[in-house]
Amino acid sequence: MPAPSLSLRIAPDLPSAVPGVWHADALGAGPQATQPTGHALLDAQLPGGGWPVGALCEVLQPLAGLHEWQLVLPALAQATARRAGAVVAVAPPCEPFGPALKAQGLPPERLCVVRADSARAAFWAAEQALRCGDVLAVMAWLPQAPAAALRRLQLAAAQQQQLLWVFRPASAAPQASPALLRLQVQGLQVQGLPAEASTSAAPGLQVQILKRRGPPLVQALDLPGCHPRLALALAAQAERRHAAQVVARAMVARYNAVALGEQTAPMHPEPAMVALQGRGHALDRIAAAMAG
Repeated sequence: MPAPSLSLRIAPDLPSAVPGVWHADALGAGPQATQPTGHALLDAQLPGGGWPVGALCEVLQPLAGLHEWQLVLPALAQATARRAGAVVAVAPPCEPFGPALKAQGLPPERLCVVRADSARAAFWAAEQALRCGDVLAVMAWLPQAPAAALRRLQLAAAQQQQLLWVFRPASAAPQASPALLRLQVQGLQVQGLPAEASTSAAPGLQVQILKRRGPPLVQALDLPGCHPRLALALAAQAERRHAAQVVARAMVARYNAVALGEQTAPMHPEPAMVALQGRGHALDRIAAAMAG
């Protein structure tokens, strides 16, 4: 005798909104405090319209040091303007540049940088910072962090109601995470350039929401990073820099061939080199130095 089939039916008289009940097909809403991200497109896709306060936000990216400040700096500027407290950066891969932070609204004197010589020391420093009442937000670079360690940071952030971002490599995406919000970010691809050449060319971000309290987000978000005219200038700079690298590699190859006594064809000016000899942009100093 076949087993009876079960069907789920919703009572027609059930109210659409029940206090304390969250419908999984909608963004979560509740007492969770949030801080606007400063990116309108991202706020529209996050429960409560911003970064959750007192919860772990995990950000995955292909290479540390590329996009984290661009992603969280608008929120930090707003938070420090409204509330007292320090922003603690634990084990950042690059030294934060004070004038740039100040220009974006984060006073350098509100930032405390903690160096760590091991993953264990970095985790300990992040947890201690979260348990400090004078700390407003914590940014921690923890490439290798087990789920148990992340849960401890989540609990510490909840106790003091602080902002918490943990930055990890994109390879950690398949791993389970206790984070309330989990994002994966990368730079926008510049058309006509290989990925390695356009890594820092486009100031915009592509953000994929891997985990949120709500339905999955199928399509990634493209967040603009600066004024469109500056974006075009940076993209042009990256293209010229890539062209200079191509020319430099060709010259090195020719030099090595001559040194080995091999016959080489006469070297004609490459289109990339001709372009470099024209009027450049002020942002092309690196490219020009590489070509010379």
